[in-house]
Amino acid sequence: MTDIAMLPESWRGVLGDELQQPYFKELTEFVEEERAKGPVYPPREEVFAALDATPFDRVKVLVLGQDPYHGEGQGHGLCFSVRPGVKTPPSLRNIYKEMQSELDLPVPDNGYLMPWAQQGVLLLNAVLTVRSGEANSHKGKGWEKFTDAVIRAVADRPDPAVFVLWGNYAQKKLPLIDETRHVVVKGAHPSPLSAKKFFGSRPFTQINEAVAAQGHEPIDWRLPNLG
Repeated sequence: MTDIAMLPESWRGVLGDELQQPYFKELTEFVEEERAKGPVYPPREEVFAALDATPFDRVKVLVLGQDPYHGEGQGHGLCFSVRPGVKTPPSLRNIYKEMQSELDLPVPDNGYLMPWAQQGVLLLNAVLTVRSGEANSHKGKGWEKFTDAVIRAVADRPDPAVFVLWGNYAQKKLPLIDETRHVVVKGAHPSPLSAKKFFGSRPFTQINEAVAAQGHEPIDWRLPNLG
């Protein structure tokens, strides 16, 4: 996995050096050992799916999640998103509720957020792999260092972006972002534990106003039903 070819081409120039670092070699070995013991999500070919779906020069919005869903068939490498045909998880249901009340958009019948990613919304988890059935099981093994480099790469671009930091965990990344150049949308996490504070925070409007002010086409948040 340390092979630079694993990284989507548009990110190689800004992240290629990370793959040569000792911590990344150790991280790779840890993840491979974990895969030898039992299921690890997402599958190996989807670990960098968020970077694949949203090229470096097309990032308008960066949404930071924590770690992948740990149920079989759920996660596919984009934070908050699940594969078509998989039940929409509680946090994403709450995101949809806010979207419905704020933008008057229908709630889709699925949790597949690829249409957002393809419009420039980088759906990045801070930790990119997880052991089946054990949330946060790959925390502190090196992924955070790598994804901090992703955040820093977007923050260092001349072209400004919008960073969406929901909850205390995500907001710890604020020091990586120059708020004089970029817009940061902060709020409570949409999980059922903090959703009361999340509802009414109007993140979609804030994001699109900022995206437009930065000279980019706003995000169309509508998601198709997949039946």
